[in-house]
Amino acid sequence: VSDLWSVYSKPVPANGRELWSLFLQCSCVTVVIGGLFYNWMFASLEYSWHLSVAMAVSFSLLLLLTLFLVHPARCVFSMIMPTLGTKQGRKLLLSTCIMIVVVNITPNIISNIKTILQVIKCICKNSSESLLNSTALLDTASWEFGDAIQETIHSINIYRPMNGHFQFSLLKNSSLIYQQMHLAGEKIGRDFLAVEVLVKDFVRVGNKLVAGFSVFYLCFESTWYLKNYLTNLRFDNFYMTKKLEHLAVDRKAAHLLVGSSKSLIRPTGLKLSREEMMLCLVQAMLLTVALMLMLVVVAMDHFAFSVADTAVRKAAQFSVVPVTLSIKYNVSAGILPFLLKLLQLPYEELPLQDFERSYHHYLTFSSAHCKISPPTPPNPSVLLVVGLLFCILYTTVFLETYAHRLCRKIAGSFFESWEEKRALYLYKKLSRKHKEE
Repeated sequence: VSDLWSVYSKPVPANGRELWSLFLQCSCVTVVIGGLFYNWMFASLEYSWHLSVAMAVSFSLLLLLTLFLVHPARCVFSMIMPTLGTKQGRKLLLSTCIMIVVVNITPNIISNIKTILQVIKCICKNSSESLLNSTALLDTASWEFGDAIQETIHSINIYRPMNGHFQFSLLKNSSLIYQQMHLAGEKIGRDFLAVEVLVKDFVRVGNKLVAGFSVFYLCFESTWYLKNYLTNLRFDNFYMTKKLEHLAVDRKAAHLLVGSSKSLIRPTGLKLSREEMMLCLVQAMLLTVALMLMLVVVAMDHFAFSVADTAVRKAAQFSVVPVTLSIKYNVSAGILPFLLKLLQLPYEELPLQDFERSYHHYLTFSSAHCKISPPTPPNPSVLLVVGLLFCILYTTVFLETYAHRLCRKIAGSFFESWEEKRALYLYKKLSRKHKEE
């Protein structure tokens, strides 16, 4: 591995064997990166497969030529890998999480809301139909009661009205109500579909923009680091490297490193400075805010499913409500009752007609003929994938410092002569500081 890295980091191969070794290494790296690039464009960014293949092949060929021919480009590309563990890599992973949540959870929420609306529509339709049928019961009761009144009037044979029946204006055709309810349901469904499509398109375009910007910034950040590394001796130069230790031992000044052990950091050590630790905590807090927003969406998915499932089960358990209409009517006649009452004389009333009947009807609120789609439960695999991605994100927060150290080590292995100059600059800086103290 050491020999392969030595060939890969050399500015110019020494012989034909190293040249073929470099070409094979660049080819292997290009194939792997090209496959990942195709999968990222097709699965995550949702481009068409032929466009993804064309972009992946073009990118792979361009990457192969660049890595094989341009030495600084190999260094920049090598530093991009650990840079994925920094803030820009977190942006890529976070955009992937957002895409997974929007594509998989948002349609599930909308589907469960549609189920709730279907239950409400079914209840409204059946209850309105049942209420309309109850008006027919009133019609029957009114005609029978009117017949009884007519018989009473005929038995008195004194005054006959034209008709003793009650007249009801009944809505015999309920198709108008059903049509209005159907149109309302279709409008709500179209509105939900439009919102779903709008959210998907917005997130898809936003995710592509964020992903493109993040990839561009990854290259820019690595290039910016290499540029500063090669032009500024003070840039990121506070590590106790092996070259610095060898230089101090050769000049018999090892005490300089012992006295500066608190200000210098070993690039391979696990120690974090106070500034690095505070930066990690701030990044972790920002990531926690994003996690809370994701959990709110996941909680909405579970809540929508719970409401939809309860609505479907309760609608199926709705009992039939019995309605009873009771009419009690009696007619009696007396001879000059007012005069007898005035004289305080006893009198008796003669019963002429009694009418007492009960009419029964049942109100229904649900029916087996209603088309209600079953509620869609949350997908546990989506929550698992999002949870794993956030575990990786939290890990990258604390690995960001070590990723920066690895970038410096990569730059030093590609430009060893410049690394010696940086070590000499740091040694002179420590010597001046020791003399001043």
